[in-house]
Amino acid sequence: MSVGLLALLDDVAGLAKLAAASLDDVAGQAAKAGMKAAGAVVDDAAVTPRYVHGFAAERELPMVARIALGSIRNKLLFLLPGALALSLLAPWAITPLLMLGGAYLCYEGAEKLYEALFPHAAHAHEAALEPAASDPKLLEDQKVSGAIKTDFILSAEIMTIALASLPESSLVMQAAVLGVVALGITAAVYGGVALIVKADDIGLTLATNGGPHALGQATRSLGRALVQGMPGFMTLLGGAGTAAMIWVGGGIIVHGLEAFGFSLPAHLIHDAAIAVAGALPAAAGFVIWLVESAAYGIVGLAVGAALIPLVGRVASPAWRAVRRLLPGAG
Repeated sequence: MSVGLLALLDDVAGLAKLAAASLDDVAGQAAKAGMKAAGAVVDDAAVTPRYVHGFAAERELPMVARIALGSIRNKLLFLLPGALALSLLAPWAITPLLMLGGAYLCYEGAEKLYEALFPHAAHAHEAALEPAASDPKLLEDQKVSGAIKTDFILSAEIMTIALASLPESSLVMQAAVLGVVALGITAAVYGGVALIVKADDIGLTLATNGGPHALGQATRSLGRALVQGMPGFMTLLGGAGTAAMIWVGGGIIVHGLEAFGFSLPAHLIHDAAIAVAGALPAAAGFVIWLVESAAYGIVGLAVGAALIPLVGRVASPAWRAVRRLLPGAG
């Protein structure tokens, strides 16, 4: 074998090792970045099922698939290049944009709470914003669109946290890691959501199958437990999703204010959490998280409650007026 060919093979082997090392780096950094964003991922998983709750069973998985596709589009086509571009060209814009997204989450969550407490007034507010669709296809489209909008905000937080956790590296490496994070988190969130929304159907299948032996009886018992327990679980999860939007939005706003120099709310919340945790040192970490989350929730609820009349009486009429001026508006 010629010396030139041996040298070429050696170069190819070196490139292969370099590529493998790069893939290992991407996977490792993606795993670490995904763990940093775990809190927002849990919130995302809690929020989504309420958008498909109440639809026919055969439409649940197609709706989840449409939302998941929209989530991938959000992350890969908009948020990934947008986050990289802003971090390079206008890092100062990231915080105010996140705060706008946080305000939207506060509004969405407060509106759902308003609907639960004052259903007639909430329905009138929603009708003023956008008339409810009477056609099932249009109603499904509205729900999917709303879920994708909410996902955009939560995904923006996930991608920002992931980007902030990356070590100094090339733009290509950052893009590769964020791409892996986007795909992995979307698969995990919407795979879990699909299991949740179909758990009652799985339970029904288990409850109506199985032989007379002990394993078959246990399978039927598990199926009955799933069928009986899922309505309550979905109600609980819907409440958790609403709470998650409010406290995540409130937390984004509190930390955004801190970044702009108004750190009093963040300091007060942190000091209160530390004081309460001091009385319960055995569960200090959990207590700090609970107190801070509750405080963020109060802030988010206040912001969302203030935005409900603002959106209904100012923003929505202004947007309708703008749309009438656009070419092709009916």
